[in-house]
Amino acid sequence: MRAVEVAGQFGLDRLRLADRPDPVPGPGEILIRVAAASLNYRDLLMVRGQYNPKQPLPLIPGSDGAARVVGLGHGVDRVREGQRVCPIFALSWLEGQPQRSTLRSTLGGPIDGTLAELMVVPAASVVVVPDHLTDEEAACLPCAGTTAWNALVTHGNVQQGDTVLLQGTGGVSLMALMLLRALGARAIVTSGSDEKLERAGQLGAWQTINYRTVPEWGRAAVELTGGEGVDVVLEVGGADTLAQSLRAVRIGGRVALIGNLSGARTEIDLIPVFMRQVRLQGVLVGSRAEFEAMNEIVSRDELRPQIDRTFDLAESRTAFEHMAAGGHLGKICIRL
Repeated sequence: MRAVEVAGQFGLDRLRLADRPDPVPGPGEILIRVAAASLNYRDLLMVRGQYNPKQPLPLIPGSDGAARVVGLGHGVDRVREGQRVCPIFALSWLEGQPQRSTLRSTLGGPIDGTLAELMVVPAASVVVVPDHLTDEEAACLPCAGTTAWNALVTHGNVQQGDTVLLQGTGGVSLMALMLLRALGARAIVTSGSDEKLERAGQLGAWQTINYRTVPEWGRAAVELTGGEGVDVVLEVGGADTLAQSLRAVRIGGRVALIGNLSGARTEIDLIPVFMRQVRLQGVLVGSRAEFEAMNEIVSRDELRPQIDRTFDLAESRTAFEHMAAGGHLGKICIRL
């Protein structure tokens, strides 16, 4: 089988297309043929060696994918050959709270990921794809979609009529925008690009803020909500944006800590956090049960993830470079 791997040393220039032996499923496992994958910022950090510098190489990157079942190991009856499925991000996290072992079962590091034509995964670690989605659209769901659902519903308890602030127009934020429409909540989207903000408005954003022209965007969000602040913030920026997120959120509101695009370390004023009873919640994608709950809404409303561009497997390095450039709107996909 063909696979993309980073070998020898970390770096985008170390990505290569390689031939590997076809895997064989054991008891309780299935063989899947990957049709499409989508990239996450974590994948870029992993290839660069910034996510886990101690990650053994070579590594097949990729945390998201959609595939078709082509082989069953002994004792498997949960899925059947021919079904379209998505492997979950953390193969051992089926429901409930994550365990320490969860972090050792994640695709794209430490376990080989989805940029391979064939994969073997436990039969318990896949979710059936909604019928109306293309392979590329389905490949956007496991990480970005489940992360957004976990932040909004499991931890955020977003209700109809709530207001949520979404940072940027990357995969998680636009997946959240899609889900908020189905939940009957409204979104404020921030970006440094008026063009992207216009597109976010077309996709259903209630209000938009250009953080370059309005650097105090947290205060602007409060003004847009009549002085109350937003119910939930999806914090994907990290170090440089957390202070504004804390300013934007209402008393008793929630900030979901998801990404670190601007860095992982910062100093914050703790007084507003406890004086206003703000809840800071780290979000680690989600379990299989949360993925399946999200898929019920995706199927019910025939929701479709926003895709920026799709590349072929041999163009994987170009796809990663496109992500690194930061000009994308929505998910970057790779067709296998």
